[in-house]
Amino acid sequence: MVALRPLVKPKIIKKRTKKFIWHQSDRYVKIKHNWWKRRGIDNRVRRRFKGQILMPSIGYRSNKKTKHMLPSGFRKFLVHNVKELEVLLMCNKSYCAEIAHNVSSKNRKAIVERELLYPDLLKDKPECHEEG
Repeated sequence: MVALRPLVKPKIIKKRTKKFIWHQSDRYVKIKHNWWKRRGIDNRVRRRFKGQILMPSIGYRSNKKTKHMLPSGFRKFLVHNVKELEVLLMCNKSYCAEIAHNVSSKNRKAIVERELLYPDLLKDKPECHEEG
């Protein structure tokens, strides 16, 4: 059977892959790494001095056409049951399924069996552990 390919697969350009970190978070343990805009009057990051930590700005935004797109060209769709997988069959050229983490093994097996009729619909093939 032929593998499914996305309808369109534009080149995905990531303008920045590194995380934006908080100013001086590497110096102190009490300061978390997640980004927080500095608002001090003398702050060198806010004033954009050369060699300082970069601030997030609108220029780092992803292209709307490739935002949330996987390298395969598909977008993820979270599936909790077989019924949601049926909905995905109508737009299987642009979305692929990902089984939610809180789905039971019984429902997981049912989703995988349903997916066997349409290969390449699931993003990751799970290994269903048999109990015996």
